[in-house]
Amino acid sequence: MRLHRNLVFAVIDALNLIFNEKEYADKVIEKVLRYDKRWGSRDRGFIAETTYDIVRWKRLYVEIAEVHEPFSRPHLFRLFAVWCVLRGIRLPDWKQLENTPERRIKGRFDELSKIRKYRESYPDWLDELGESALGEELWTKESAALNRQAEVILRTNTLRTSKNTLQKALSDEGIETVSLPEYEDALKLMERKNVFTTEAFKDGLFEVQDASSQLVAPFLDVAPGQRVVDACAGAGGKTLHLASLMQNKGQLIAMDIYESKLKKLKIRARRNGVHNMETRVIENSKVVKKLHGKADRLLLDAPCSGLGVIRRNPDSKWKLEPEFLERIKGVQQDILQRYSKMVKPKGKMVYATCSILPEENIEQVETFLDSEAGKDFEFIKDQNLFASEQGYDGFYMALLQKK
Repeated sequence: MRLHRNLVFAVIDALNLIFNEKEYADKVIEKVLRYDKRWGSRDRGFIAETTYDIVRWKRLYVEIAEVHEPFSRPHLFRLFAVWCVLRGIRLPDWKQLENTPERRIKGRFDELSKIRKYRESYPDWLDELGESALGEELWTKESAALNRQAEVILRTNTLRTSKNTLQKALSDEGIETVSLPEYEDALKLMERKNVFTTEAFKDGLFEVQDASSQLVAPFLDVAPGQRVVDACAGAGGKTLHLASLMQNKGQLIAMDIYESKLKKLKIRARRNGVHNMETRVIENSKVVKKLHGKADRLLLDAPCSGLGVIRRNPDSKWKLEPEFLERIKGVQQDILQRYSKMVKPKGKMVYATCSILPEENIEQVETFLDSEAGKDFEFIKDQNLFASEQGYDGFYMALLQKK
């Protein structure tokens, strides 16, 4: 691989914004890729993937390079040099990369790779928490699996097409996929490509959605004609899936505290051909109270630590703090306590997170069931999804029924 100066400098700029300015990696990549309109897909891919790679392995590379935050520009180049050496990429004769100790880098890598928190590149507290919560064997597998680059998975919009028809349509546009039989509507890209410019996407034939995430809406056991509430809808990936499962029949209410996210959902819903959905901003408690005892089905896709989706958000390893985890657990229980009142007798509710921690998952469900608000509910089943077992994002979901 021949390194191009303008592309490497773009990576360094991106790392500075992510590590020193604490900006979100996905937003930074969007910003940096606008630097030069002449960059082709290979150039853009190099910038994005190299940046994410160095972010993913930040702790390991920092230890090897012997640098510290805040990172100066020379320090960022040292991190980049470590990335090159460990991938066998020949270093160019640039001033910024002079005197790179290649043998020392390889030696330090061999030495540090024997220690999990360095090998898998996690902060001390997070590595200790993972082992405490999941046990050494599972956490060792999971911490490694969460470092693998996430594959691109599509969910067929069955309101507009079938999986086989979508697969052929994408193939006609030069995008090859494989079917995932165990996931009813899922297709996996064989090679990373920008699917958002395809006619199939513009026609609303699919959404990008991880395979594990595609299991949540079916877990709610919805049927056409029901009143279904998605109370933490966000931008609405699972809402749109629910609409498909309901065959556009009945009433689907998407709720969130952020109006901006619901506006994006409306745009996605139009493209998907969804017309049984309405949005409601949770501006105050009255919005929820109006639905007390009226929902056949309720989805609570609660805000969480996001530990199960580190594969696609590697910078979250460095942004997440123990204090946030404690705060978000309070939010999760509050959502369960207040929003569960929307479920009608005999109705069902799913509590879901994209976390792998029992304290955010089954322990929250048990706390709810032991409370006054939860005494009218019974536990039906739950499912833990681990990246090391399923190969996709880590998720949790629990199905409860009101008596």
